[in-house]
Amino acid sequence: MRPSTTSGGHNCRRGVQLRQHRSQDFRTTQLTSDFFVERLKAWGVTRIYGYSGDGINGVLGALQRAEGTDGEIEFIQVRHEEMAAFMATAHAKFTGELGVCLSTGGPGATHLITGLYDAKSDHMPVLAIAGQAETTVRGASYQQELNLDRMFADVADFVQEAAAPAQLRHLVDRGLRVAKSRNGVTVLILPKDLQDMAWEEPKRAHGFTRSGPGYSPPRIVPHDADLRRAAEVLNAGRKVAIVVGAGARDAADEVVAVAERLGAGVAKALLGKDVLPDELPFVTGAIGLLGTKPSSDMMEGCDTLLMIGTGFPWAEFLPADGQARAVQIDIAPEMLGLRYPVEVNLHGDAGETLRGLLPLLTQQQDRGWQDGIIAGMDDWRETLKGRAMADASPVNPQRVIYEMSPRLPADAIVTSDSGSCANWYARDWQVKRGQRGSLSGGLASMGAAVPYAIAAKFAHPIRPVVALVGDGAMQMNNMAELITIQKYWQRWADPRLIVCVFNNEDLNEVTWEQRVMEGNPRFPTTQSLPDVPYARFAEMLGLTGIFVDDPEQLSAAWDRALTADRPVVLEVKTDPNVAPLPPHVTIEQAKAFMTSMAKGDRGAAQVVADTARQIIGGIRGRL
Repeated sequence: MRPSTTSGGHNCRRGVQLRQHRSQDFRTTQLTSDFFVERLKAWGVTRIYGYSGDGINGVLGALQRAEGTDGEIEFIQVRHEEMAAFMATAHAKFTGELGVCLSTGGPGATHLITGLYDAKSDHMPVLAIAGQAETTVRGASYQQELNLDRMFADVADFVQEAAAPAQLRHLVDRGLRVAKSRNGVTVLILPKDLQDMAWEEPKRAHGFTRSGPGYSPPRIVPHDADLRRAAEVLNAGRKVAIVVGAGARDAADEVVAVAERLGAGVAKALLGKDVLPDELPFVTGAIGLLGTKPSSDMMEGCDTLLMIGTGFPWAEFLPADGQARAVQIDIAPEMLGLRYPVEVNLHGDAGETLRGLLPLLTQQQDRGWQDGIIAGMDDWRETLKGRAMADASPVNPQRVIYEMSPRLPADAIVTSDSGSCANWYARDWQVKRGQRGSLSGGLASMGAAVPYAIAAKFAHPIRPVVALVGDGAMQMNNMAELITIQKYWQRWADPRLIVCVFNNEDLNEVTWEQRVMEGNPRFPTTQSLPDVPYARFAEMLGLTGIFVDDPEQLSAAWDRALTADRPVVLEVKTDPNVAPLPPHVTIEQAKAFMTSMAKGDRGAAQVVADTARQIIGGIRGRL
């Protein structure tokens, strides 16, 4: 047959010519999207986590045109936009830089929300770039047209939808400056047609503004008079307790110096777990529901409290009102005096403030308080060992971390999901100097461990990374991100990324909350999970899979995983009836637990055998 000579054929050829002509225009004319990418580079952005869609295609095209140029921005394709936002948050946590994520408009943008709230809750600087329907159809209930500026208004410190090319320059400059200076979230929304418009510099005329890039954080230190007031409180104390959070990470040496001078003990909020190594004898480990008995005992007995860079939420684990005089240091003034009635609030950078405070502190001669804390920690370590090595069916989840902890290299990074595995992360991982770790803190979201680990690996490709994940979070969204690992792992100089899955076929943290907080038996309808072969799934992807259902296999499994030539999924069949106990159990919690057993909790005999002795032995409170 001869080629068609119908008008349709001519129109088809004409369409090709038009697309070729437009492509030539793209190569010779700087588009607004090209300027946008250049401006991100000027701000130091090196990596974007995201997922494509037609609403953001203009920016993706600009990233493509910028490939091979100086300072090229790396685009990491994830499986889901929520994961992109988690990765941006983790990038900020593990680098101190701005994290960046990208989505199309409509559902792509709505998917970002959870990860962005994680950044907001943990005070991390993150930029989210979202596409939008064309400016010409805004307000028309068009496909994927949502009022994204309203949707992001609560999570973002700065959110703006661009309406004209000349506006974009100051939106980028202001938005990134806000994110960096406030350690918060900025969202920039770019309509689809605006991305492909010719770039126009803002004019030197009324109705325009001309901005510039760049931001350096200031030196923020309290007034000398306030430092003296704080020193007076701390010097008067005889039983000083210190609580540190993520805001103290760059002040580790100063925290140690203060603790040694005051004869204090130091407890760590969950986000501050990696601030100090656990080998320091006066460090009591985590505090709170996931904390240690020595941390709880220290709060019960102290007469003075120093909080540094922490928004630790569970105020019931802090001293009683009137028991202790308190000093707090925080770079975020809105966090000062929020958890405890503080006598002296110091608005400042932790390191700078402590360096100003140290010369004013006197050496505590009586070391009895600190010696008691050290002795308590010695006993606690034996308790942890006994709990980890206790029999379980089939594997005690505490032993998984107990076996991991001494084997991790000094430069390892550990991430954890929410749920019962966070208990073992908080208590059983003994942090060494130089190691890093994090999780979704303030938001406590499921599904963050694997995307956090991926971002950690991109940020530090020569460091080994371990993600601790419950089977609930693994099934929710983390399994898909194994595909992301498979896609990129050969780029990493050190291929070691271990995803350790606690497979107990149970949404375990909530199960225990039902028992201990509500007094109800386990509700299988809501709590039971399918038994998924996670290690075999990893092997299908070309990764290494290791399955363990015998506690005696754990040490060899960790050794194999840490020497593997590719990422590993280490699946451990753990016992759901090993309780994630708080440091002390109240009589009310004990009663609720026993009530749930009496109501016919399935497996109650095993639960009681595994747990009741610990609970009854740990009861405190008035009968």
